[in-house]
Amino acid sequence: MPIVSRIFGGLDFSNWFVPLGPVPSGYSGPMTYEALTKAGVPLFAYGNFITVAINFVILALVIFVMVKQINRVRNENPAAPPPTPEDVALLREIRDALKK
Repeated sequence: MPIVSRIFGGLDFSNWFVPLGPVPSGYSGPMTYEALTKAGVPLFAYGNFITVAINFVILALVIFVMVKQINRVRNENPAAPPPTPEDVALLREIRDALKK
């Protein structure tokens, strides 16, 4: 994931949240997810879900492309068909001779 994160700029929506309760009256700290959680404020952290969902989609796309390329390389060199057995070749010759 570090390589994919470098490409896409390190997507992070973890500080996207909706407070579900009031902030304590004496609170003067930052309004971040971690600080408000420590202060005991109930939060709906939808940003974490968005971050995980985007990471999943990006990773799934990368794996899909890798598997598709591996299958393409694998199918470029199909094996030659096995030679026909001797008895089948002999029976074909007999069939062709009888037709004449």
